[in-house]
Amino acid sequence: MTDVSDFIDVSDPAALENAVARAREVLADRGCVVLPTDTVYGIGADAFSPLAVAVLLAAKGRGRTMPPPVLIADRRVMAGLAYDVPEEAEALAERFWPGALTLILKSQPTLTWDLGETRGTVALRVPDDAVARELLYAVGPMAVSSANRTGMDAATTADAARSMLGESVALYLDAGPRESRDPSTIVDCTVTPFRVARQGSVPLEELRAVVPDLLAEGEEPPVAAERIAASEDAAAARPADREA
Repeated sequence: MTDVSDFIDVSDPAALENAVARAREVLADRGCVVLPTDTVYGIGADAFSPLAVAVLLAAKGRGRTMPPPVLIADRRVMAGLAYDVPEEAEALAERFWPGALTLILKSQPTLTWDLGETRGTVALRVPDDAVARELLYAVGPMAVSSANRTGMDAATTADAARSMLGESVALYLDAGPRESRDPSTIVDCTVTPFRVARQGSVPLEELRAVVPDLLAEGEEPPVAAERIAASEDAAAARPADREA
């Protein structure tokens, strides 16, 4: 934890260069940065530093069972972080990145990172925010989660983030209020068919325009749904058990 947090207004483009330089220092020191995104404010750390990721999770009051997604500067970075990427996942990335869509993919097994209990996967997103992408181009992939304590509302301003996270974050980048409280939509691309793991900013119908057989959050695959229905019908057809 840091003793004093820096707070930099990056709504003025002239301040961005110095802010990015300061963020690089913080991240190199395994500290956390609060940054604007196209959805809500995020708390970010060096994705390749297990210590930094642990600091991020501790700041949020979150355990390793809820690993953070990784934000990247552009779609080309995906190939270095994920492998065996399905064509339909590539199509989703092409259509919705940069934007509020997170894709769960198989993580490159050669990468030396520890984001938590990911079961060999990584959740990737390219944010549609100039400040966030400028930072990502400068520092590389960042583990980023919503800037709030677990169980509290996501921060739509840097001040709101600071009120929750305080000095557990070394640097706050303030780009003004965010317009949406909705998080990104998360699609699990490691299962067949793909499934929405969290419904957020990107509507289901827009996703299905790219991947028609995409399952909604909580929806069962057609075969599984048919089996459940058949089992229920069979149970209803059996005579009721009688007490002896």
